[in-house]
Formats: sequence, structure tokens, C-alpha cells
Amino acid sequence: MSSPVSRSSSEGNVTRLRTGADLNLPQRFAHRAEMMKASEIRSLFAVASRPEIVSLAGGMPNLSALPMDMMAGVVEKLIASNGAEALQYGSGQGHPKLREQICEMMALEGIKAHPDDVVVTTGSQQALDLISRIFIDPGDVVLVEAPSYVGALGTFKQYEASVVHVAMDEDGLIPEALRNAIAEVQARGQKIKFLYLIPNYQNPAGVLLPAERRTEILEICQKEKIFVVEDNPYGLLGFDKPSPNAMRASDSENVIYLGSFSKTIAPGFRVGWALVPPSLKEKLVIASESSILCPSNFTQLAISGYLADQPWRDQIASFCKLYKVRRDAMLESLDAHFPKSATWTKPGGGFYVWVTLPPEIDTTALMPKAIVAKVAFVPGTAFYADGFGSWSMRLSYCHPTPERIREGVKALGGVIKTEMEIREIQ
Repeated sequence: MSSPVSRSSSEGNVTRLRTGADLNLPQRFAHRAEMMKASEIRSLFAVASRPEIVSLAGGMPNLSALPMDMMAGVVEKLIASNGAEALQYGSGQGHPKLREQICEMMALEGIKAHPDDVVVTTGSQQALDLISRIFIDPGDVVLVEAPSYVGALGTFKQYEASVVHVAMDEDGLIPEALRNAIAEVQARGQKIKFLYLIPNYQNPAGVLLPAERRTEILEICQKEKIFVVEDNPYGLLGFDKPSPNAMRASDSENVIYLGSFSKTIAPGFRVGWALVPPSLKEKLVIASESSILCPSNFTQLAISGYLADQPWRDQIASFCKLYKVRRDAMLESLDAHFPKSATWTKPGGGFYVWVTLPPEIDTTALMPKAIVAKVAFVPGTAFYADGFGSWSMRLSYCHPTPERIREGVKALGGVIKTEMEIREIQ
């Protein structure tokens, strides 16, 4: 047993080591660690999760429509009937049965796929990271929508890509703007690795890319030999009509398709996938194995059991009804409480509305005032790699009740109107 003196001495050494002052830890980091920054959305969670705050910020799926007794039954059956496999290591590519079921699900959006070309991942975010690791060298260009998904921007930044935004309108990515962006990048002698886009009910703008634009964008990228990374977490969450066929349905060689069960079942399972051209599958599996060894057998088999035994199409329909009611509450409240000079998208599905305010309003500076008024949102600059979008904001309607949405939009509208009045006086 150590004496009190030696224990005290040891504790002193630990204290000195933990100060970090003499270790100069940041200088020991790899260069890529400088690119690791917390997103604006994540930094909002601590405030937005306070019960008195109406959070129109985070895109958390609303699980109130998911019967928990049913999910408990799925998990109980899995453990009772196949617990030994569920709790064991699995394939680096993902469980064969689930990959077959994923192909059946993708068929709803016109995709004809073989399970051998599906790689299961820990959420589609991991798939995005693996694709970036495989393709991006420092300085390579990734084309993205303007605005684009904050999680993708963070991943591209960590791999030291040069992100080039391509203009959108109410119908999504503009093909002519894509042509111009490609020409400008090529004129600078830079290499474009892929175009990343969310064609269905886009995050953050909520817009839907029409079928004719999908075809034109594919033709442009085929001609220029640019891969398309089609991220599609919201495709089955249309409120009034089905979304057009996935871009992958028209091009199996040039489109990398990312899918996820986070929005259609539950995010806690952390199960997503990538459907890739056969030439890419081996690299993707090797990259995944080096990262996580294998995706969770337990969560994969739980998802598989749910898809096999439960009316999952009906469950998705119930989610659509729930989100449509909340979308309507948000759009009605925006009409009632936001200034006439503001504009916003009118999504036909998904989770988000994109609001554009007069350019003199800085939504990042507006955030503390909104928190005082007990409402949170995400400033527009979070969705650009270059600091653009300061007069925009993303509002999420997926999680709060319709009553809370109306309360939050009314409060936020009041904050904006007060800010505009102050600026008029100045």
C-alpha cells in the first residue's frame, strides 16, 4: 500500500500534467485538426434544449408517432430469437438481409439495385465521411448547393476541400449556374471531385428538385466526368405527392446514393447506407472497416426485423401527416407574424423552411435577442462555407407541437420587426 506521502506526491504530478500549460497540446495536433470546428447548430443545442425555449433550430425527428411498444417488441423478439448474432461482430459491408431490404425500399424511388452494391454505414453521415476520405485531396473542389447541409460542409472542410457553392432558386440547383461554376473552377486549373446535393426537400432550404432539372444536372456531370453524391434522407417524406425518381435511378455509374433510416424510423439506431457503382464498393468497405470495423449488428438486425414484421409504409405515412400539420402551422404563422419584406420557401415535405430577410438584418447578431424572447433558430451563415447568408435563417418544424411552433414564430417575428424599427431610426 502506498504511503500518504507518496500518494500526495503522485497526485501532485497528475495535477501538473493536467494543467496542459507545459504540454502545448494544440501544437501537437495534426494539421487536419485545425479544420475541426463545432457547427453552429451543435453549439445551439445547450440553449435550445432548455424547456422554456421554443427550438426551431435542430432537425430532430419527431418520434411521437412511433409506437414504442411496437419497437420494444421488435427488440425483444430479436434478442430472444437471434441474440447471439445480433450481439456479435458482423460484416464490414453490412448484414446481407438488411441490404436486400434497403434495395426494396429504394425501389420506391425508381432505383434498381443489387444488395452487393449497398454498403451499410453508421448513419449516412459516416458514408459522407468515407466518400470524402476516398476522393478528396487537399485543395480539391467539391461543388455544393447554396445553401447546403452543415454536416457535409464540416466534413469537406476537415478533408481540406475547396467548397464552391452553386446557386439555387425555389426549384433547387440551377443547371446553368452549375455549368458556370464548373467552367470557373476549370479555368483556375482546379480539380472537381464531385457534386454534392440533396434533391428532395433539401436541408436547409426545403426545396424539391424537379425531374427535368435532375436529368439536365446528370447530363452536365456525365459530360464533365464529375461524380454526383445524392444525399436523400427525406425522399419518402413528401406531404402531397411523391418526389420524382431518385437521380440514381437514371445513372448507376456516376451517382453515389446516400440513404438513412434516421428520418423514416429513428435516428438512435444510427443506420444508413451508400449505394455505389461496383467499381467503388471495395474501397468504401475497406475505408469503413478501418474506421469502425463493422456497423452494429444489433441495430441492423433491429431495423431488419422492423421492416420484415411491421407496416413500415404506414408508419412513414403517419410521419408525413404529423410533419405536414407542423409545416402548415409554421407557414401560417410566418404569414401572420413576419414582416412583408421577408420571403420564405414553402416545402412540400421534409423538415425545414428557409427564410430570407432584408440584407441589413444579421441573423447571427439577432440570435441572442431571439433567445431572450425564448425562441431559437439557425443563422444562415451555418450553411455556407464562405460566411455568406447572414440575412437568412433556417426554421425547423419537425419537432415542436403546432402550438409551440406558432408561439415561437410569433416571438421571432416580433424580434425581427423590432430590429427593423431600430435600424430605420438609426
